[in-house]
Amino acid sequence: MALRMWASSTANALRVSTASRANLSPAYSLSRCFSTVLDGLKYASSHEWVKHEGSVATVGITDHAQDHLGEVVFVDLPETGAAVSQGSSFGAVESVKATSDINCPISGEIVEVNTKLTETPGLVNSSPYEDGWMIKVKPSNPSELESLMGSKEYTKFCEEEDSH
Repeated sequence: MALRMWASSTANALRVSTASRANLSPAYSLSRCFSTVLDGLKYASSHEWVKHEGSVATVGITDHAQDHLGEVVFVDLPETGAAVSQGSSFGAVESVKATSDINCPISGEIVEVNTKLTETPGLVNSSPYEDGWMIKVKPSNPSELESLMGSKEYTKFCEEEDSH
């Protein structure tokens, strides 16, 4: 009882709410392996994510993927203007553990490449969904997004994959 009173008074002093926040849905979820999975993105079974906004889709590798790769030391990306196909490789990520192909979750034309990754490949580790994005694609078939997983499906997929 004394501990609860201390925690409550400490929370009040720090202006931290101790009320239940069950009615608020987070903008992300965590799988048992503690990888971040963002709502609003689509995910491929090969661990790439895509964020479709207007006429452009941004693509990168997931937090789950970068966690399994370890420290990324080099990123090989294509040139702007290149065509990509859903499921085909468009580049590679080299880490201290391995080199892995990066597959495109959507077909189209590359309209932008994240050149920051040339100098700072570790952005893939520190910010996989923000600064560590890889390419931006003008989709040729936006309906391909429907074949990708949402955040809940991807979280379950990762949990099942990690349990094997």
